[in-house]
Amino acid sequence: MRALIQRVSQASVTIEGAVAGSIDKGFLVFLGVGEGDAEPQAEKLWSKISKMRIFPDDAGHATGFALSNVDGNVLVISQFTLYADCKKGNRPSFTKAGDPARAEELYEYFCTLVRRDFPHAQTGEFGADMKVALVNDGPFSIWLDTDEL
Repeated sequence: MRALIQRVSQASVTIEGAVAGSIDKGFLVFLGVGEGDAEPQAEKLWSKISKMRIFPDDAGHATGFALSNVDGNVLVISQFTLYADCKKGNRPSFTKAGDPARAEELYEYFCTLVRRDFPHAQTGEFGADMKVALVNDGPFSIWLDTDEL
């Protein structure tokens, strides 16, 4: 699994003209599911994300506080394009992205893990055409791949 985590001061997702989810301070997580991914990868990824200390703390450390320390929230958006392969030509290939049916199951499972810890977490809709708006705080963006954790 792959995730692009954006520390945000606000973020929202709109589907067919209606806001489907929005948060203030927290993480916007773009989540990609790859071929061969399963529940252990989702658990490993969420465990890492949920404990990431990338908020400034009271002592002036730029990376002292975790999401739970700042009363933050999470917005999760499915994004198979995190598996783009651009080695050949100019059109990306997505053959390393997971099978859509299995990817949706794992996306929903990941969202369940997030909501276990952050009950008010928001999500997009798997496979939908979504418009995502965000104010990146920092800017601060982290790329995670479970193959490298």
